[in-house]
Amino acid sequence: MQQLTIDFIMSLDGYAAAEGWPGWWGLEGPEYLDWLAASPENDDPILMGGNTYRMMQEMASGGEPGTDVLGAMPKVVFSASMEAADWANSTLVRTDAVEAVRTLKRDSDRPLRTLGSLSLCRSLLRAGLVDRFRTVVFPVITGKTGHERIFDGYPDVQLDLVESRVFDGRLQMLVYDTTVLDAPPLAGQGTAT
Repeated sequence: MQQLTIDFIMSLDGYAAAEGWPGWWGLEGPEYLDWLAASPENDDPILMGGNTYRMMQEMASGGEPGTDVLGAMPKVVFSASMEAADWANSTLVRTDAVEAVRTLKRDSDRPLRTLGSLSLCRSLLRAGLVDRFRTVVFPVITGKTGHERIFDGYPDVQLDLVESRVFDGRLQMLVYDTTVLDAPPLAGQGTAT
């Protein structure tokens, strides 16, 4: 069974994007971009929803830094509304994403990861298919302009830190093993503050 990693970039206050800000919040640096380009995971299939797929394809064709490697990566796109996925190395799946990912985890010869795709990630986490959660936190707070709050609608999840790294002296990558909880671990023994 292959491992599935949810992979996000976000502002410190948990937003995936913000109005008026450039890609990467304008804070991508050479160390981070080099890590993206040289990652051994670039051969691993990327799972994404239709909206993220269209956005990333547009960013890559527009020359957005760090997106040039996406064309060569294997991409699996989940969308009932798309007619075709014409970006290189893309496969369109129009059936139930949870069942399709369950099959991919069983049959893939490579680990899997997501890219953006908040709704898809939420569904996969709820279904118990996510093994790891990786986020790169960008040092901005976008409370006024931020949209697409990443964690809204998530179940309770226990995270166990397995790796951390700082890129360019300001971007913090955190990698966690995940355990979806049916209830808080100390249910009935007070509340977290």
